[in-house]
Amino acid sequence: ACAVALRRATAELSIHVRAGLHLGEIQRRGDDIVGLSAHIGARIGAIAAPGEVLVSQTIRDVMIGSDVRLADRGTHVLRGVPGEWRIYSVYD
Repeated sequence: ACAVALRRATAELSIHVRAGLHLGEIQRRGDDIVGLSAHIGARIGAIAAPGEVLVSQTIRDVMIGSDVRLADRGTHVLRGVPGEWRIYSVYD
């Protein structure tokens, strides 16, 4: 919801953010967030188009039953992450 709200608010200013979301454990290193889950979220964000919010299959699975609408964007290889990952786009 936060990423979608940010997308809407910045679009009004002609700023088109992109976001990638994943759910998992993270580690903190000072003020930074590190670890595989943070890396996966960043890689998903890197494939998003301007103004797009993308989520991993993990996020989709925990959102079943919500009113958030998702479109399947297929499987992707995320640099530095093992395997293929199914990605979904959040739409209004």
